[in-house]
Amino acid sequence: MADFLLKGIGVGDELRQVIKEIDQEMINRYARASGDDNPLHTDPEFAQKTKFGGTIAQGMLSLAFISQVMTDCFQEAWIDSGEMEVAFLAPIRPGETIKAGGQVLAWDEVKGQVTCEVYCENQNGDKIVAGRAVVILS
Repeated sequence: MADFLLKGIGVGDELRQVIKEIDQEMINRYARASGDDNPLHTDPEFAQKTKFGGTIAQGMLSLAFISQVMTDCFQEAWIDSGEMEVAFLAPIRPGETIKAGGQVLAWDEVKGQVTCEVYCENQNGDKIVAGRAVVILS
């Protein structure tokens, strides 16, 4: 029996969520760490003049939250073999509370592959990122 089933995780199960409070300092720290110096993320005066009307978080920051969900659940298997494909549906803004999570959609025992729906949503329950992630457990 696969580690997947031994851990008590099965098709239809929800993955443990990660909740993050977003503020401008978090966005600025991510910009410094990633080298992304786009003023849309870090310069409120510049960002105010854009179609977004203020700064927004980097899309990759939301993927880091999803990756944390997957790492918490699948540990090294996610790090070694994880892949995700997502759509960015709305921006993340300072002051929002973001919940990242997922649900197991399928288990292919032959391939040792788990497929999950993954997402980030804001405090209103609006999906801001949605997609799928695949991890190989064998």
